[in-house]
Amino acid sequence: MNFETYPFEKLKRLLENRLPNRDYAPLSLTIGEPQFETPQFILDTLHEYAPLLNKYPKTAGESVLREGMLTYLKNRFSLNLTNEQIIPTFGTREVLFNFPQFLLHDVEAPLMVFPNPFYQIYEGAAKASRADVVYLNLNEQNGFQPVADEAVLAEANLVILNSPNNPTSSTMPMKAMKEWVALALKYDFVLLNDECYADLYLDKPVPSLLNASIEVGNGEFKNVLVINSISKRSSAPGLRSGFIAGDAAILKEYMVYRTYVGCASPLPLQHAAAAAWADQKHVDGFRAKYKKNFEVAKEVLGVEPPEATFYIWMKVEDEIDYTVKLYERYNLKVIPGSFLGREGEGKGYVRLALVYEADKTREALERIAALNKALSIKH
Repeated sequence: MNFETYPFEKLKRLLENRLPNRDYAPLSLTIGEPQFETPQFILDTLHEYAPLLNKYPKTAGESVLREGMLTYLKNRFSLNLTNEQIIPTFGTREVLFNFPQFLLHDVEAPLMVFPNPFYQIYEGAAKASRADVVYLNLNEQNGFQPVADEAVLAEANLVILNSPNNPTSSTMPMKAMKEWVALALKYDFVLLNDECYADLYLDKPVPSLLNASIEVGNGEFKNVLVINSISKRSSAPGLRSGFIAGDAAILKEYMVYRTYVGCASPLPLQHAAAAAWADQKHVDGFRAKYKKNFEVAKEVLGVEPPEATFYIWMKVEDEIDYTVKLYERYNLKVIPGSFLGREGEGKGYVRLALVYEADKTREALERIAALNKALSIKH
């Protein structure tokens, strides 16, 4: 399979022969990995159940983990799902990669539709599924919102949305979500929303696609699925805990497929994840940290905070040249937007991940402000 080079490897190649300014300590705003300590109660639970490493985990997930996830969906989104409507996964990267292969295996000429720019696993899944791809281009002209072409959707098998969005930090309004659910029912394609940043809202909680499905009368979630992860909300990416939820008929067959994949989470991790999913208080604390970071960003760079995520999608003139200059002059790494998009989308932007405490975030953003001043970039 001819997979595209991953963005972080592209960045490594771009900068490998460049010399950073050693007057500055190295900093990186490239990867969406929270740099906060994992809450102690999660670590304590992991330690308590460590002896269970001598047992095989169930592919379907232990009841304690499922209960934690269902509690989360109830508390966070007022969703009353059943066990048949959710499957625990080993994070969300694996499900995003293998679910399309499961779903599209018997389709003669599969078609996937997803945002552009995007999380690169979507593209990898399309290649592994032999699927053609149509992009939902996200740009300034459409407010970084996916715009439907019904002629394309009439032929689509799987549409992936990503709201709140990585990398643009845009969030779909409920009205748009409801329209997408209606389209999935009208044209009979599977609609999946990647909701990994749904808990990182700054002020008002953002809804799930499952909420939108209920609002249009699709309470059984026909053709509608969501995925979510503990990585961002709990600063615990190493737990590799996620889920896929929604249409029970699809998930029943997908569960059979997963028994062959061999990606069940170890029991100690399942118990620790269950504790994290069921608790919201610690997430409120992390959200306050991200909100503070965006306040710093507004002060230092003059950018308006998004509704959710911890990303800034910052407009520049030449994203490659900007990335190189920022590294050479200030020893700071960012991701060029063109590394995250195709067909020209993402050009003229860099992505900043505000994943540090406020003091280190300020230090990084002040370096960016200094370069912006030198290049006469205003926001």
